[in-house]
Amino acid sequence: MVTAASVRRSHPGQNRLLAALPAPDYESLLPHLELMPMPLGQAVYESGGPQGFVYFPTDSIVSLLYVLEDGASTEIAVTGNEGLVGISLFMGGETTPSRAVVQSAGVGYRVRAAVLKKRFESSGEVQHLLLRFTQALITQMTQTAVCNRHHAVDQQLCRWLLLMLDRLSSDEVRMTQELIANMLGVRREGVTEAAGKLQANGLIEYARGRIRVLDRPRLERSVCECYAVVKREYDRLLPYGKRPAVAT
Repeated sequence: MVTAASVRRSHPGQNRLLAALPAPDYESLLPHLELMPMPLGQAVYESGGPQGFVYFPTDSIVSLLYVLEDGASTEIAVTGNEGLVGISLFMGGETTPSRAVVQSAGVGYRVRAAVLKKRFESSGEVQHLLLRFTQALITQMTQTAVCNRHHAVDQQLCRWLLLMLDRLSSDEVRMTQELIANMLGVRREGVTEAAGKLQANGLIEYARGRIRVLDRPRLERSVCECYAVVKREYDRLLPYGKRPAVAT
């Protein structure tokens, strides 16, 4: 749920990618950044649709979904305050076959594509940073495909939960089992069984569309190798900086 308090507390430096920009580039973008509520379920962009803005989530999480002709979809990556949504706009494309949907409500900042493309083309440091993020995102997409093909549903669920926790300020994820099944591209019964197994082992607590992680260290020991591969790549490629709140 997006609250007035979360909007008041927001500042661009809460997005770690924006915070890592060189000061001149960060300051040049500030006048163009527009604070946006990002409610649960909002489509940031549709598959094949026009994209006029790049989004920088602060306390929200956006899911990138690949949608089939019959309407079925599977999550291929998630992006939160570590990055941005809309890489195709500075990588030379104007559309993308994926759909971007807000998975965890919050706020974020958007900037017109033309503004960011100008900084991308004129600043080598901005270009280097955004390309490193793109490489990390591609790693996540690749590892997600491998995980969905080769690992058990309970391991996939562990990976998904840890990716969410890395982008949230709490140990609780609000999501129904049906939606998780849609994200992972598996049957709901598989998620129910996997969640029940994790709950029986004392790793999570699940009730009414909320999953609370009770023991993260054990969850990390239960997950497949895919989570660590993705996390190492993000940590290696994105040496994020910190930036104090600045009024826009």
